[in-house]
Amino acid sequence: MKRIVAIVLAVLMLSCLLSACGGGGSSTTGAKVIKIGVYEPASGENGAGGKQETLGIQYANEVVNTVQIGGETYEVELVIVDNESSTDKAASAANQLVSAGVSVVLGSYGSGVSIAASDIFKEAGIPVVGVTCTNPMVTEGNSHYFRICFLDPFQGTVLANFAVDELSATKAYCLARLGDDYSVGLVNFFIKAFEALGGEVVSETFPEGNTEFASYITTAVNNGCDVFFSPVSTEAAALIIDQAASQGVKLPILAGDTWDSNVITAAAKGKNVSVYVTTFYQEGGSPAFDKGIKEWINGNPTNLANNNGNDMVAAVTAMGYDAYFVALEAIKAAGSTDSRAINEALWNISYEGVSGLIKFNETGDAEREVAYIKMVDVATGEWTFIAVQGIA
Repeated sequence: MKRIVAIVLAVLMLSCLLSACGGGGSSTTGAKVIKIGVYEPASGENGAGGKQETLGIQYANEVVNTVQIGGETYEVELVIVDNESSTDKAASAANQLVSAGVSVVLGSYGSGVSIAASDIFKEAGIPVVGVTCTNPMVTEGNSHYFRICFLDPFQGTVLANFAVDELSATKAYCLARLGDDYSVGLVNFFIKAFEALGGEVVSETFPEGNTEFASYITTAVNNGCDVFFSPVSTEAAALIIDQAASQGVKLPILAGDTWDSNVITAAAKGKNVSVYVTTFYQEGGSPAFDKGIKEWINGNPTNLANNNGNDMVAAVTAMGYDAYFVALEAIKAAGSTDSRAINEALWNISYEGVSGLIKFNETGDAEREVAYIKMVDVATGEWTFIAVQGIA
């Protein structure tokens, strides 16, 4: 009896080890299953954006929920965890995905949580496809983290060029959240590019949890700044917009991809403000995708709530959709559920998504050359397309 128990335990241990390495499995119906991890914030300061990014992944899984591996059909199961927008919770959320036996991970909205969880995935041998985490440190010095979006050095330069060329700015005010890899990094890249163009900068940071931005706005005005640049969370952004409008401040407000959200359009609607953002996708870029996801969002109250109550298509949603299909292409190319084989296959993927062609360079970053710039129409609460912007 002891010998039988020992054999059973050994088999169970071996099964667990295979699962942790992304070995695949079976569903309750008996079909073979491959698991894709979704590592995103559903709460915290980036919860709104994380939910919209996750919607794109979930919709993609609705469109195609099977994949051919070695001539056999596997169901694709999404394992979704909430990293809570917190670097302190990042490891715990990442370990949940490792324990679940996912073969590849998608995420995250937020560079800080992406960086914080990177080593967990590295040690488990699981590749990650970053969706909109734009800080260079996400892929720097590793071979397991990929990314389908543009990077902050590019985005910061695009914004600086736009401020100088289109808004005639010679002095910029920059505000980041202390300890936030994304906003601090993007502000630094903007400053470098803006000063290289002959501009002058006034720069400050605010602590986590801060809700009072009137004093920072006053500093920008008193220093004679021409633009107010603050690529922070949508939670803080709504407060900045509201408090700038309350003070009657006419400075153009600039931000990066995090502000491409209907949270921002709702905050700016009806107010005398000018808000410009850089982003990855402009609604209308893929009419078939837009039509399909709008119907899907409107057809489910939970989806509608997770998209902040309307069917406006956020760029992060389109990027989540593309990231899912990039993962499927890598799984098919690997011909295996094994994470390490999928990791190797990702290097050679070339996929035409709704956001454009996606293929990876030697650092695992997508070769992106343009960003979309749009502005809030405060009368309608909709985005107005301004330009497709690149850099020389």
